[in-house]
Amino acid sequence: MSKISAIDLIRKTDRLTVGIEFPLDNDWSPDGEARRLADGRQRGVPDLSAHTGLIRKIDSLGYAALWIRDVPVFDQVNMGDAGSVYDVFALLGFLAGITRNVALGTAAVVLPIRHPLMTAKAAASIDALSDGRLILGVASGDRPIEYPLLGIDFDSRGQAFRDAVGYLRAAWQEGGLPVDGQRVPSLDLLPRPTQATIPLIVAGRAQQDEPWLQANMDGRFVYPSNVDRLIAQATDWATATGGTRPFISAFHLDLIDDPDAPAQPIRFGARTGRKALIEHFRTLRRGGVDHMAINLRQSARPLGEVIEELASEVIPALDDNKAALAA
Repeated sequence: MSKISAIDLIRKTDRLTVGIEFPLDNDWSPDGEARRLADGRQRGVPDLSAHTGLIRKIDSLGYAALWIRDVPVFDQVNMGDAGSVYDVFALLGFLAGITRNVALGTAAVVLPIRHPLMTAKAAASIDALSDGRLILGVASGDRPIEYPLLGIDFDSRGQAFRDAVGYLRAAWQEGGLPVDGQRVPSLDLLPRPTQATIPLIVAGRAQQDEPWLQANMDGRFVYPSNVDRLIAQATDWATATGGTRPFISAFHLDLIDDPDAPAQPIRFGARTGRKALIEHFRTLRRGGVDHMAINLRQSARPLGEVIEELASEVIPALDDNKAALAA
């Protein structure tokens, strides 16, 4: 087992780190919508034809993480978003094989709709295949069709989430698997995770109260919000956890060619030039935010261009030491 945690890839003492959120397309832009219609794709189904090359580019350019959502079913009426299309663990296995540097994060696996033994096995496999780069974001789920579709009780999902967390922690350790509350030494889960323990990051609140989250989660991933709210949430989390566990959020970005263009709000983020984006991220860093997952589905520019500009101009500017020297 490695002493290094995948958390170390996204939480740095001298900078806010940046990741990219799947799917890797810009189908929510005007040009993307036109391409969707020309391709005959349903609304909400992304164009993934270029994502392998973009994944390799992101991995090579200094990004900290790739983030994948767990969307088992395309609910066209109620949600209208197919996510990354592929099964979350199958996609993670693919990513483990074609990347070498980035953390592989889920935002988030819906624990109550899977048996925890199978989740533990899949997560341990990904961690081993990626040499210890998995961050398992977990949640109780916000898509109402999933529970009745699977014949699982929706109202008890909070307790099911807590039970699953306990099972995962136990299954990844030596000493046998839990059966009816007792560990059976003759039963083992293989492979063992590469990390001493796979980090569990809660997305949202998962039907839990704050003391439970603070006591049991290795980090927190909150939904996009305004600066004041994010800083207040980050401050509360740092105070409760001793400032040792990462605070993460997401940002929908339409990066404008003009670096001096001021920020204009869009849903869950902004249409902005890079200078305003850098200042925004620096403000969040000063407020205690450790990592931002950027979603590019609303980007008007080609994704390759945006990914390269973020890597060459934005990520280096977030280094606190370099920023101080420049000032």
